[in-house]
Amino acid sequence: MTKLSLTLILIGFLFASSNSKAQENYLNYHSKVIECEKLIVEGKYTSAINIFDSLFKQFNFLFLRDVKVATELSAFEKDYKSGLKFAGLGIKAGWTLESINKNDNLQSFREKPEWTKIMTSYDSLHKIYLSRLNIQVKEQVHEMFKKDQKKAFGALLRIGQKAKRRYSEKKFAPHSEHQLEKLEQILNVYGYPGERLIGNNLWSSVILSHHNSISVNYNSKDTIYDYLKPKLLNALKQGEISPYELAQIEDWRIAASNNHELTSYGFLGAIPYDIVLETINKNRTNIGLRSIDLRNELIDVENETGMNLHLPKGWQNGKIKIQEK
Repeated sequence: MTKLSLTLILIGFLFASSNSKAQENYLNYHSKVIECEKLIVEGKYTSAINIFDSLFKQFNFLFLRDVKVATELSAFEKDYKSGLKFAGLGIKAGWTLESINKNDNLQSFREKPEWTKIMTSYDSLHKIYLSRLNIQVKEQVHEMFKKDQKKAFGALLRIGQKAKRRYSEKKFAPHSEHQLEKLEQILNVYGYPGERLIGNNLWSSVILSHHNSISVNYNSKDTIYDYLKPKLLNALKQGEISPYELAQIEDWRIAASNNHELTSYGFLGAIPYDIVLETINKNRTNIGLRSIDLRNELIDVENETGMNLHLPKGWQNGKIKIQEK
């Protein structure tokens, strides 16, 4: 082989590798999901299904929430071919048989002969999902989560805000610092332990949120989260953490440091007034999260159609309100 041929092969390899990494930037992934959501609001369901289909072919890892939305949208639109394909992808992404069977919006799929084929393939598809997970890290993070919950419960047993704050700073803070030290070790070796790595998008975000809500005094001096934040932003690009988790973690810090009167992403509740809305929407765009208006419009679509668009619930129930100044 000539030196010229070898050089051309190496250049081609590097070019392909570069393209692959650019393609796997999950900010692009979330941007496409938002594009689909805008089409859903406009009632252009077929176009949204087609973009979901194209998106799912481009990325190795798919967030289960998005596959569920695409599946329900296909069922509503009676696009059974796409819906059955999405259901298979959902199982490979961790959609459990119990959850699928409880979903009344997929009833029309169950009447199709192809549905039986997918269900008989469930075990083999689910094994693909399990093979992706790091079970050792999953067990470690689960134990950390349980310890965190137990320690946090101690604050609830204290009577009065001073007692709660004293407990948080003297007892919970040292525990939390140790938790984040272990979390950083996992981040450095395996990546962020979320849905992609361990099949759970709650445990790690709760640990980080607890740390960010210790007290106003503690948060004003804390440097640990500031050190971890660039790693979390990198994890966002890698598809290891979702925009929903990052927004919750960030907003807990802002809320706890400002008596719950400020928000960066509008994730924890009401937004003070319209002037702040533009900044919040810019923050949301930067991490791949839909605008406040789009979320509220998607709530309308859910109410009108009966579809479940799997919007974050819990801290955000229904529409996000904008308070008048």
